[in-house]
Parts: sequence; C-alpha cells; structure tokens
Amino acid sequence: MTAEGPLYRAPREWTHLHPVSPFLGGWAILGLLLAYWIHQFLPSWVDGGDDTFAFFDRFPLIGLIVAATLGFALTMAVSVWQWRRTQFRIGDDAVYLRQGIVTQQQRQARLDRLQAVDVVQPLLARIFGFAAITVQVAGGQKSGIELKFLRLGDAEALRNEILALAAGVKAGGDAPEADAMAGDAAASSGGIRAHLAERAEALANPEALLTGRENVRTAVAAAEEREVYSVPLGRLLGSIALSGPTIFLLTLPFAGLIGFVFFQLDVVAAVAAILGTSLIAIVTALAGLLGYFWTRLNGGFGFTAGISVDGLRLRHGLTETRRQTVPPGRVAAIRLYQPFLWRSRDWWRITINVAGYGEDQESVSVLHPVATREEALRAVWLVLPDLGDPDPHGTLGYALHGTGDEGGFTTSPESARRVDPLQWRFRGVRATDRALLIRRGRWERELFVVPHERTQSLGLTQGPVRRALGLANVEVHSTQGPVRPIAAHLAVDDAVALLDAQAARAREGRRRQTPEQWMSAVGLSGAPTEGDVHG
Repeated sequence: MTAEGPLYRAPREWTHLHPVSPFLGGWAILGLLLAYWIHQFLPSWVDGGDDTFAFFDRFPLIGLIVAATLGFALTMAVSVWQWRRTQFRIGDDAVYLRQGIVTQQQRQARLDRLQAVDVVQPLLARIFGFAAITVQVAGGQKSGIELKFLRLGDAEALRNEILALAAGVKAGGDAPEADAMAGDAAASSGGIRAHLAERAEALANPEALLTGRENVRTAVAAAEEREVYSVPLGRLLGSIALSGPTIFLLTLPFAGLIGFVFFQLDVVAAVAAILGTSLIAIVTALAGLLGYFWTRLNGGFGFTAGISVDGLRLRHGLTETRRQTVPPGRVAAIRLYQPFLWRSRDWWRITINVAGYGEDQESVSVLHPVATREEALRAVWLVLPDLGDPDPHGTLGYALHGTGDEGGFTTSPESARRVDPLQWRFRGVRATDRALLIRRGRWERELFVVPHERTQSLGLTQGPVRRALGLANVEVHSTQGPVRPIAAHLAVDDAVALLDAQAARAREGRRRQTPEQWMSAVGLSGAPTEGDVHG
C-alpha cells in the first residue's frame, strides 16, 4: 500500500546536512560562553565587594545587548561556515562524512562493523521535525559518525538503508546465493538461523506488529517490529523516589532537626555560612543532584523495547527522544543491578555494553530502566535468545537471588570472609554453553552476563592480601561501557581454572561467531523495493 507524502531516500551522492542545522546546533556554543561568564562573575556578586556591580557600570544594558548580538552573529557565522564544509553520503560498504573549516577531513563508518544506529530528536529539533542520526561502529571511541541535523524522513531513510546494507542485503535485490557458502561459513550460519527462527516466532503475532510509527515513506521500508515491554510512568517515578539521592534529600531536614535538638547546633547559621563561602560548590552539587533526577526521568520516559529482523529496538525520551537500533549479536555484556530499596518490589536496572557508545554514555546504554523480574528475564532473552542451558529461567533465577553453590555456581572460599565479610557468600560464577554469569551483592545485587564470543580478553589479579589468603580476581574485559564484569575473591585454583576454561570458550565462540553481515550468512533474499514503503 502506498501512502501519500514524499518518498525519502538515502543520498548516494555528496549531500549537505539540512540548512537549518547551524541554527539548531549553534546554541551549544552560546551555552558554553554563558557558563564561562557566570563562573567568572558570580563569585564577585555573591561576595558583595565594591566591584559587585562594576560589570554593569562598565557595560550598561545597551552594551550587553550589542555584545550578545555580536556573539550570536559570530556563532551563527562559524556554524554556517562549518555547515557549508560538511557533506555526507552512503555507499554499499560505508557511510562517508567529510568536514573541516581549515583542513578537510574525510571519515567513514564501515557498515560491516556496525554496532548501533540512533535517531535522536532534541526538543527544538523535535518541534520542527528534524533529527540527528548517529552511526556507531566497532573500533573504539569516536569511530562512529554523527549527522546533525536532517529532516526526520531523511534520517529514517538513511537509518533503514544502513541497517539493510549492514545486514548484507544488496542493492537492487541481488541476493547472495546460499549455495555459495560451504564448510566453515555454513557451519557459522547455524547460530544465526536459530536466532532468526526465534525472532520470526516472536513476530508471529500480527496484532503486536508495529511499523511506520514515524509516519514517513522511505525507499527502503523499516522492518516490522514487535513491542516486547514498556515502562509505566508510575513505576519509573517510583524507582526515582526509591533511589539513594531521593532518600538523601528527604533525610536532610531530619538530620538538621536532630542536630538542633540533641547537639544544639545553629543549623541556620551553618547553612548560611556554607552558602556564603561556597555558593559555586553548592550550585554545582545541586545541579548534579537535579541532573541525576532529570537524566533518570528523561531517559526512562516512554521507554519501550521491541524486536525486528534488524535486531533490538529501543525508544525513550521526554524532551529529547531517542530511537536506538542494535543489530543482532552486538551487545558485548549485560549488567542487572538491584539497589537495596528496590528489593521489596524486585525491580532491576539493566545496562549493556555496545561498542562505540563508550564509558561516558550510560544513559544510552540502558536496556531497561526499571524492570520487574519477568521483564528482566525477557530483556536478557532479547540480547541472548539462547543462553545455552536447558533451564535458562532456573539458572537466571539462581543468578539473581541464589546464594552459595546453588544452581552450579562456583563461590568464594571461606577465607574470603576476611576481606569481604558481608557478601562473600553471595558471590558466584558459572558458565553455560553460550555465556558467563557473574553475581555479587548482599543488599545491592548485581548480575553480569557476558556472551563467550564477546570476551575481549581476560586477566587474573592478585594483591598482597589476596595472595596471602589464596584468593584472586578474574577480570573479563569487554568493550568500553558501563558494564565491567569481575569475578572477585575466588580461590586461586578456581580462578586459574576459570581463566583457562573461559579463554577456550571465547575461542570456540569466536570460531562459531556469525559473520558481521548476518543476512548474507543465511542467504536471505534481496533488498526491499521502492514499492515496499510504509506511511
């Protein structure tokens, strides 16, 4: 069915970003200048010295207006110049970007190394129908490409074609021949065939299919998806209310009351002294605290997760909306975390490592902001449909709530009590055929899940105290991200055995790992045609 409206295509020739880009992106420079200006002059205003209003004496209101106008004009001029020197295009094997004001640079994001594609709409861009697209590829930080800004339809068309090409679908409908694969290639495709079969079965319910949410027509249609879970607003607000910073703010008045009643402290004078001598520190602390609440609310608002033949799809955001697409097999590690205050409701926060996101982007590495136990198991299934265990729910149940060697976990010996008296009984590690599971935590629980083929390297560490107690840590090195799996305080013999066995499992997992272009591996036929569009 063909819908009314323009048909958007990904550009094959060098193309500029949308002309509105300088105006949507130039405000960041003004924000930095304003922050610097406040940092320089706010302390003198607070101190109340003779030069408190000297700035206004030197620069009256008309001067401020002229300075702001000139600053804005200069910022826009630089942004327009940069926009004119920036172009992009897509090829069969990569997305290309060339930019630079003084010197011209050309970068490429190889599609066979694709890790994720994000379509992001900040508030201002969302109001006027624009979006930025970020292409994350393996190869370390800043190895991807970010395009700010495109019309929403252009961003969707580019995303759809990137995902199709990265999967191995050839332009023009030239499908790879299945009989061209033999030997190791045929063997390596078995895992992805099973993976696709799992997803095809999950997509069998036509009432759950969601497509064309953005209401745009693209030459390469977006793959259908099925929503797997969503986060109710009430649960999200409840998780924020049951967080450590919230409890800290709520206990401050009671702490002040206790100090006044029992210790005769002049609380008002103490607060005034703090505000008078270190306003910048107070403002910074309050900004960080409020930033925590805003990040959790904005990042978790409207959070939904779905599956499609493209892979995992995540949607979330209040003012800045983000639609992430992570192709199959790109998640390198999973962390399930349960704060103490969430235990009564059995809620879990789930984060992931995806190459290209980096360590400083935990807000975009969230698989589920606040999951029930059932949703937590479902989220792990989204990333790793086959855990390699005949009873995956039972194994994950022991991993989330078990103690000791229940469920076949290798635990810390009793000598670990001396360095870890509170939670040594709750530590454990176990390997299935597909992944390594590491758990820890007595009051705050954690579970790490690392697919064997995504193990980057391994390390065994042993300080002088652990050496004396016969203990060692095994570190599983993943891609850069918020998840850092460590099996701590194991007996030395157990740690060495785990190191050797996991190295062998990682080698075997990489040998059986599916090719980067996973649709080519199974001989799936051709790219969608222009008629296969949605509205």
